[in-house]
Amino acid sequence: MGDPSNGSALSFFSDKSAKIFVAGHRGLVGSAIVRKLHHLGFTNLVLRTHLELDLTRQNDVESFFATEKPRFVILAAAKVGGIHANNTYPADFISINLQIQTNVIESSYRHGVSKLLFLGSSCIYPKFAPQPIPEDALLTGPLEPTNEWYAVAKIAGIKMCQAYRIQYNWDAISGMPTNLYGPNDNFHPENSHVLPALMRRFHEAKVKGSKEVVVWGTGSPLREFLHVDDLADAVVFMMESYSGLGHMNVGSGKEVSIKELAELVKDVVGFEGKLVWDKSKPDGTPRKLMDSSKLAALGWTPKISLRDGLIDTYKWYLQNVEQ
Repeated sequence: MGDPSNGSALSFFSDKSAKIFVAGHRGLVGSAIVRKLHHLGFTNLVLRTHLELDLTRQNDVESFFATEKPRFVILAAAKVGGIHANNTYPADFISINLQIQTNVIESSYRHGVSKLLFLGSSCIYPKFAPQPIPEDALLTGPLEPTNEWYAVAKIAGIKMCQAYRIQYNWDAISGMPTNLYGPNDNFHPENSHVLPALMRRFHEAKVKGSKEVVVWGTGSPLREFLHVDDLADAVVFMMESYSGLGHMNVGSGKEVSIKELAELVKDVVGFEGKLVWDKSKPDGTPRKLMDSSKLAALGWTPKISLRDGLIDTYKWYLQNVEQ
């Protein structure tokens, strides 16, 4: 298979006044991308809240693109959640994400967007993929059942970008981040991912003076975490430096057990009680480390250590979530 790309696309950095639509700008990922673009001096970001533009409504998305005509699109909008949320709302996770992606990608192509970056997730890979997970592990085995609905939608997004590149020679690329954390994360007590859930639990236990915190599972699964500001840096890097058919992994290259993570969050929060593991609860995927060597070979590497990132995230939590 060839690797067509839109050779006429302008350099991302060549015009800081170019119109850029960041879909999902209020979320964990989108807000970090907006911060990064503003920091770099981009002056013409097009941002819409869900109330202003419902990306699941095809006619509304089409009208938006016909009116605004952005030059670049970064698609960070998605319905996301942890194991509990995925198990509870499978129809929402597959249908809402498929609708958002299809509407934004199709309208972007139809209305002359120069380049689109679609963001997915490391959960697209098979449950027992080789470790670290290379990009070509996609579709080589069954998915982790606890998030397959979301994963199937994200796989469809990758394939949609590839299909538009092959058929129309259009510059649509995909980036697959590892587990993310940072400012604007979801700290909901039931529907959040493991790291913000731990941070909230330890903080609340500290405030109440609790003697212990119960954590799901055995603590043995290995996970990789990337600060969302590092992802934003990678997104800008890819918009400037990558134009290819294959999706690109974006990770830190470092893994930590959930037990080690819990101890680190406990330390950063300052909770002095003990940890209790509820082994009756599911662990999820046993190990998930992505091979991000392709992106590294192009010249991008992360800069924020896990401890520094946790300190930064806890400061944000105290200012914005804790009342």
